[in-house]
Amino acid sequence: MNVNSDLEVKCRLDKWLWAARFFKTRSLATAAIETGKVHVDGDRAKPAKEVRIGQVIHIRNRDFEIEVSAQALSNIRKGAPEAALLYTETQASITKRENAKATGEGEYALRDRGVGRPTKRQMRDIKKFTGG
Repeated sequence: MNVNSDLEVKCRLDKWLWAARFFKTRSLATAAIETGKVHVDGDRAKPAKEVRIGQVIHIRNRDFEIEVSAQALSNIRKGAPEAALLYTETQASITKRENAKATGEGEYALRDRGVGRPTKRQMRDIKKFTGG
């Protein structure tokens, strides 16, 4: 077996995101890339962009926002422990996530289950607060 063939592994961005378990399916990863929610080294990317070790990938989703550095490449989806070895989260991303968790930044629009629909006045307040 040729040793160089292992070093020349090519990996598409959408496959890498799926293999690293950021998205449940490749089509969801592709949709996120095409809508501009994934940036590689600060630039928008296409699903077929080749991922290289050391690149910084910024992923913004409805549930989370994370910035990671690619540590390994894989075209195959494996278990969560193996997927975690494909990347390391940047220190800036860790502190940003911890600050958001401490301040409750992502919980401003959450409502208790069973409270019912917001009134017209509450909807105006929600829209004013969120800028929508």
